[in-house]
Amino acid sequence: MRQHTCTTFLAGKEATIDGSTIVCRVEDYSNDFDPQRFVVVTPEKQSRHYKSKTTDFTIDLSGNPLRYTSTPDADSSAGIFGASGINSANVSMTATETITSNSRILSLDPYNQESGIGEEDFLTLVLPYVRTARQAVERVGQLLTKYGTYEANGLAFGDQNEVWYLETIGGHHWAAIKVPDNAYVIAPNRLNITDFDFSANETLCSADLKELIDLNHLNPEENHYNLRLIFGSSSYRDAHYNNPRAWYVEQQLSGAQGTKPIDQMLPFINYPRHKITIQEIKEVMSSHYQDTDYDPYLSKGAPYRSIALNRNLELHILQIRNNVDPRVSGVQWLAFGPNTVNAVVPFYANVKDTPKPYRDTAITFDINNIYWLNHVIMAIADQHYQKIEPLLEDFSEQVMTKTLICQHQTDNAFTKKDDVAEFLTKANEQMATISYQESMKLLGKLVEYGFKNARLQY
Repeated sequence: MRQHTCTTFLAGKEATIDGSTIVCRVEDYSNDFDPQRFVVVTPEKQSRHYKSKTTDFTIDLSGNPLRYTSTPDADSSAGIFGASGINSANVSMTATETITSNSRILSLDPYNQESGIGEEDFLTLVLPYVRTARQAVERVGQLLTKYGTYEANGLAFGDQNEVWYLETIGGHHWAAIKVPDNAYVIAPNRLNITDFDFSANETLCSADLKELIDLNHLNPEENHYNLRLIFGSSSYRDAHYNNPRAWYVEQQLSGAQGTKPIDQMLPFINYPRHKITIQEIKEVMSSHYQDTDYDPYLSKGAPYRSIALNRNLELHILQIRNNVDPRVSGVQWLAFGPNTVNAVVPFYANVKDTPKPYRDTAITFDINNIYWLNHVIMAIADQHYQKIEPLLEDFSEQVMTKTLICQHQTDNAFTKKDDVAEFLTKANEQMATISYQESMKLLGKLVEYGFKNARLQY
């Protein structure tokens, strides 16, 4: 369990500059290291008998699994924790965002601590077996209803047409909503869904959810269902740990007026001032309240938790493109380590394998791994951040530009190849090399800066 960590960002196809759907999340952890990997799981590697390491949950997985990408923990002793991926049907999935609950629902529907499912399990149980985002919601709902969960989580799914966000409710209930095509969602560690229409085509939920609310007098409003009010929290922790992250992103993308960082009822569905780019998504997911008094680099007493932290594990921006051939539609933009110092790389999902610096992450320090290299960069950069910020911006821009050139070339050339997956695998290798080389260049510049500005000199 990654308690009270992560931030999710979602966008519908009409909200993005190129008509892509976006499912994005930064995965966080504690102040301990938790190395991450980027892998491809082929059908023959998918377990047919799955057993959780967190609880006593077991299941026989029937059907023919699809190939999919995944970002699991390098150390699998506590479980897989697949976290994110895109399958060969171009369905994206992120799992999970730790959210909040309250005693009213938990007293009626307690968590299943003995044999329930949770963050460790969701991606492995769902992504290989679905062909649309809506189908993914339904599969998660069936699993929750039958087996229950031991924690409160949010999950998201995308395909070429739709983006869905699902939140667990109590031990065995759930609700999901389709993100409007022209909207985006920013979801910190709280129960996020607000207005919910049980009769709409854009919502799905447990069969008895409305009855559960009505019979147990859980709704503080009449003739209107706000799930955050009914099932969520409104605590001091929300006001200082969760809400400010949503507030800052809404300020950047929507120019929201009249709201405060601590507001408990910031909107769930938001509408951008202009079409959103991948670059903007990376910027907001790397934010630490820049240009405000809340920036921790300006004040050690910064009152609010930011999206970017030393404990960011990996950032995935799962993009399903609509303006290209389906064989190159799925792109898993990926960065390991703290978001203030990393750069996202547009890896194709329709591949046979993943690049070694991202795939073979060691459990202990190894600078040949992107995960560890970015943590070395963070350890130096954080001490001189305001002085070396231009170096970080230039690094991110260089990686973005050079890898996008590679992507454009690959998009235009892949149709000439018989084995598309092999061709895209090689393109990913090229982009990983760019990322690693630019990261090493940045590290060299930071070492030089730190050496020249050392206190111990005369």
